[in-house]
Amino acid sequence: MERKIRVVLAKPGLDGHDRGLKVVATAMRDAGFEVIYLGLRQTPAMIAEAAIQEDADAIGLSILSGAHMTLFPRTRQLLAEKGAEHILLFGGGIIPKEDMGDLAKAGVGRLFGPGTPTAEIIAYLKQAVPGRRKEAPVV
Repeated sequence: MERKIRVVLAKPGLDGHDRGLKVVATAMRDAGFEVIYLGLRQTPAMIAEAAIQEDADAIGLSILSGAHMTLFPRTRQLLAEKGAEHILLFGGGIIPKEDMGDLAKAGVGRLFGPGTPTAEIIAYLKQAVPGRRKEAPVV
């Protein structure tokens, strides 16, 4: 039995601008993904816990506040502590190129900047998610 890719999307921290993330959520749903949008002002603990409870394949964080060097690693750390390393953590927002390499070394997947076509994000997830878990393959 094949299952759809399940993605949790969230806005961590105090950033209140979520228009772009809602566009991405809609495109993912249109592409056949199951999307759980947690909304604004989420903490890394709330995001990691929701992803585990929802049996998510991936977490997408949108960060425009400049707190990416704290929020991504903390979310990744919490997933590891809970034995959920298989959940892909990716994201987007205003993230300087020089920080992207450090975040990749910390276990964060691809990061997308403003204006990235939603098809590019969807293609990345379709390539990156399969094989991360040992249960039924995702489609």
